[in-house]
Amino acid sequence: MNTTTMAPVGDPPRTVRRITGWYAAFLRAAFALLPAYLIAYLYYFQDPRLLFESHMFHEFAIAAATLEGLFVSYVTWQCYRLSGEPILRWMTLGFTGFVLIYALHGAFTPLAHHHMWLFLLYGPASRLVMSILLFIGLLSYEAKADSVERRTDRWLWGMWFAAFVVADLLVAVLANSSIAGSLGVRLSLEGGAMVISLLNVACLVVRRIRSPLMQIFGISVMAFAMSSLAFLLGKPWNHMWWLAHAIFAGGFFLLSYGIVQAFHTTRSFSTIYSQEELMARLREQMARTESALQELQRSNQKLESLAAVDPMTGATNRRTFVERLEAEVGAAKRGGAPFSLLAVDLDNLQRVNARFGEQMGDAILRTVVTACTEAMRPYHGIARVGGGEFMAVLPHAALDAALMVGERIRTAIQSLQFDGGSERFSVTASIGIAQFGTDGTTSDAVMRAAGDRLKRAKTHGRNCVIAV
Repeated sequence: MNTTTMAPVGDPPRTVRRITGWYAAFLRAAFALLPAYLIAYLYYFQDPRLLFESHMFHEFAIAAATLEGLFVSYVTWQCYRLSGEPILRWMTLGFTGFVLIYALHGAFTPLAHHHMWLFLLYGPASRLVMSILLFIGLLSYEAKADSVERRTDRWLWGMWFAAFVVADLLVAVLANSSIAGSLGVRLSLEGGAMVISLLNVACLVVRRIRSPLMQIFGISVMAFAMSSLAFLLGKPWNHMWWLAHAIFAGGFFLLSYGIVQAFHTTRSFSTIYSQEELMARLREQMARTESALQELQRSNQKLESLAAVDPMTGATNRRTFVERLEAEVGAAKRGGAPFSLLAVDLDNLQRVNARFGEQMGDAILRTVVTACTEAMRPYHGIARVGGGEFMAVLPHAALDAALMVGERIRTAIQSLQFDGGSERFSVTASIGIAQFGTDGTTSDAVMRAAGDRLKRAKTHGRNCVIAV
């Protein structure tokens, strides 16, 4: 029976990995700059005098944004409470400050015609406060975790809440001052928010912070910067002004997604790995696991050979094999993975004994056991259950994997050469395979199925592997 051996698949070429890395970086940059394309389109191709003034819609949108901001603030605080990362503390404060200031922008919507600046200035003020706190948080990225006492310090959190209330009052005073209508006030608030958001992006690039969540952070703050630009180019109620709201909301949604990802995984912004880091760690752990497994298998083989072996061949004896088979059946019934059973029988062994003598037959059996043991790796435990008949359990192996092992055993036995004095000769083996579950759920049933397929292999001309 011939089988096709698949060549091992290695890592892709370095050039391909480099090009795909550049492409991924290009996509991230293109996505981060997507709002700029929309802003340019409206700026050059739309009439800025076209208005959509809907106070009810604006109030509803700001209320929804406020509720979402409160939710994201709470989730961020939960992450900070569990991990203690300073960046999460500043992000919690940034979201909270934004909510407490931005809510008044919606609340004063009815005053848009009577007191424009009281309505308008709370928007840029909230964005400025959030961008400043996010930038401070970014500077503390990967800093030492805060103590448990600091995470739950009510006085500290109360002071910040009071500071945000003071900011609300200061914006009200500014809106009622004589300089409220000057271009410099709005430009200072909105332009400041845009510049500090861009500083966030620059800091990410300079510090080479590339973790997945921080990439989300960078794209989000770029959206905040683009929204501030749109607010500066737009006027209340025109389409550029509404686009600015949409861009900011998109950035906030994306950043909140990163927060939720952290909450459902490590509650941390610095211990979620990139795909490359994760694969490297996985390969390292797999190598260690494989090494430990091989060492354990070698130790088990030594113990098993000392405890109960066939004295002539060194293979496991029938009694020990049956005990192991029962143990595998019990493990599989308790929810473990199914296993496969191989039944191996040398073809025409009696004829070989009659022609070359029993001593030669014994030497053949010992050599066959050695060849089977090598061909079965990483599995082990070939057992002699009859004159020239052997059996082996392959834990966690389905029929396809067992078929590959069986073919390796068949090929290994066929390749052996023996010296019969006046001539050299080889032997062959027939193999039957059964799988627990598919072919029965008891040791007797699985052994019987493997034996039946072994008989079929004999009647099909020998020197083959039959699994179905």
